[in-house]
Amino acid sequence: MPTTTELTQAYISEHRSVKDCLRKGVINYSALSRVIAKELDIEKKTSKEAILIAARRFREKIKESPMEDRIVELFKKSNIEIKNNIVIYTLDKGSYPEALLEIEGAIKKGRDLFFSIEGSKTITVIVQEKNAGQVERRFKNTIMRKHAGLSLITISSPGIESTPGAVYHLSGLFFESGINIEEFMSCHDDTLIVIESKSVPQAMQFLKF
Repeated sequence: MPTTTELTQAYISEHRSVKDCLRKGVINYSALSRVIAKELDIEKKTSKEAILIAARRFREKIKESPMEDRIVELFKKSNIEIKNNIVIYTLDKGSYPEALLEIEGAIKKGRDLFFSIEGSKTITVIVQEKNAGQVERRFKNTIMRKHAGLSLITISSPGIESTPGAVYHLSGLFFESGINIEEFMSCHDDTLIVIESKSVPQAMQFLKF
């Protein structure tokens, strides 16, 4: 059976907004202990006091560190590129692999965008709308889902691959703004994020860093 301390730390760790406020020292511990006690159904007086003490001690472990400043500076130096009219296809994994290679070659020959990601049961293909016809003609019997009206945001951040917590910080910005990430990929210094095109203006508000 988990202790009150373990339950408290787990709750805070699972709630990013609470953890961030705790880290910055801008939280009402009494109010927090009441919320945790109620949500975890441990609303005894002794439990609330134990939760309050556990939260205070946990804060000492997660205080702001120089790494957080490093992450912010990293993204301040980032370059951002946006490509609109992006389409994502989810294909059955039984799709002919040689056909994928052929389409990839044809699309890249025209210097256009093409990504494919192989999962356990499906293959995700990302292309620009102008090349969607090629995918649909070739895989019309194995397309499980089509999602259009998307944009690809490429964030180039030299050093991100060696900066712990950088990707967590970035994805958290989208989460806090209520923006769903359709696809998230990385390649060395580049982080590629696909979102709904209508959400791009909102995303750019916090991606200015």
